[in-house]
Amino acid sequence: MTNNAVPMGQSRTVQTRLVLPPDTNNHNSIFGGRVLAYIDEIAAITAMKHAKGHVVTASIDSVDFLSSAHVGDILEIESIVSSTGRSSMEVYVRVISRNFETGEEKLTTESFVTMVAVDEKGKPKAIPAIIPETDAEKRLFETGPARREHRKQKRALAH
Repeated sequence: MTNNAVPMGQSRTVQTRLVLPPDTNNHNSIFGGRVLAYIDEIAAITAMKHAKGHVVTASIDSVDFLSSAHVGDILEIESIVSSTGRSSMEVYVRVISRNFETGEEKLTTESFVTMVAVDEKGKPKAIPAIIPETDAEKRLFETGPARREHRKQKRALAH
């Protein structure tokens, strides 16, 4: 980790997507795999902004599908670097669906993704630490060490 810590908000990224028929299953709700692709993409962009360079996905640590989105809904996908290590970043991603006709808004998905900054040879490279500023950022930041420990325990059990 480098000493040049930066505000968490610098990495914040927002994408807006429209749920179209090819994105959906036979229930007219969005495919989970499509949402996962959106999550991986925005997590990479967010991590690249923070690392100011290339990144790779190390793991999708958790994905909670909380509600569905349907054809015609607008998805707002937002992400932020929530915790950092020497070269790794935990990225928090949330997906909100909005029915533009009724105005109904609901949280559809939450996820934590671990990305690793890499140099031009694909080797891990150091990244800046983060500084939480808002209450929501502070909650994410403060709970990061517990999630990191959980990931370590999970890896240890797999070996």
